[in-house]
Amino acid sequence: MDVMKLRKLGRSDIEISPIGLGCWQFSDGAGMVGGFWEALPSGTVQDIVDASLRGGINWFDTAEVYGQGRSEQVLSATLTRLGKKPGDVVIATKWWPTLRGAASIGKTIGSRMSALNPFGIDLHQIHHAWAFSSIQAQADAMADLVQAGKIRTVGVSNFSASQMRAAHAALAKRGVPLVSNQMLYNLLDRRIESNGVLAAAQELGITLIAYSPLAQGLLSGKFHDDPALIKTRVGPRRFMPKYWPSGLARSRPLIDELRKVAAAHGVTASQVALNWLVHFHGETVVAIPGATKRTHAEENVGAVGFTLSQEELRRIDELSRPFL
Repeated sequence: MDVMKLRKLGRSDIEISPIGLGCWQFSDGAGMVGGFWEALPSGTVQDIVDASLRGGINWFDTAEVYGQGRSEQVLSATLTRLGKKPGDVVIATKWWPTLRGAASIGKTIGSRMSALNPFGIDLHQIHHAWAFSSIQAQADAMADLVQAGKIRTVGVSNFSASQMRAAHAALAKRGVPLVSNQMLYNLLDRRIESNGVLAAAQELGITLIAYSPLAQGLLSGKFHDDPALIKTRVGPRRFMPKYWPSGLARSRPLIDELRKVAAAHGVTASQVALNWLVHFHGETVVAIPGATKRTHAEENVGAVGFTLSQEELRRIDELSRPFL
């Protein structure tokens, strides 16, 4: 497969593939957040990472809260087993702000570095906007880490347009760019286009990292084919209205169109959904689908191996507009 064409991560010199790998599912089932996923065998994790690398993915997104550091440790160990060295890949992780203040950023960086050792932290993100300290204080703590050489760049996650602007301005005072905002974004949740986040990111040169880009499997159409399938899944998904018959009926016209376009290109509906996401807004949006088996990772990397026509992009846009 052709190596993916790399893009700049915000206004930094880091280059990333338009598709990265989300590593929440590497949490070993540990902790409240990690428990959303069942633990994966190490061989399966290695297959997923190997398929991602072979397909041209060059970056991996993890977090402190994913298994209380287990995802970071599993990712680092797996990359090392596959012969990767520091500098070969781009690593993104996140600080968890709940019930903490900005001082925790500096206090916990040693644990993040240790968990990811020997790999460095290319992007350190504030996981959400609700901490016991101001955005200014958090930005200053992050800028301190950049200037100390402990991290390369700074991002945020789940920040509104105004919060993102505040973080951008606070970091700019220290001569550090805000390079990214990681947001929930997919064809069944396009709120970043209507709430100002996308417009602000484009204005400020900030990359938007789309998490849950396949709406936790809904965009594959598998739950539309077999609505009972959701009952077999662990975690809170089975209680969400979008998986109910009424929710599935609402998204069905879009799923039908994705499948039609997929058939024309010899790909899957999921691949069409990912392709649309990382191309419709130029180079502003990148995506981090997860994978719990090798075939998922192979499908992820195949999502940029074809070009959607302007008419296909427009039609998908039109049918997903109810989710703006």
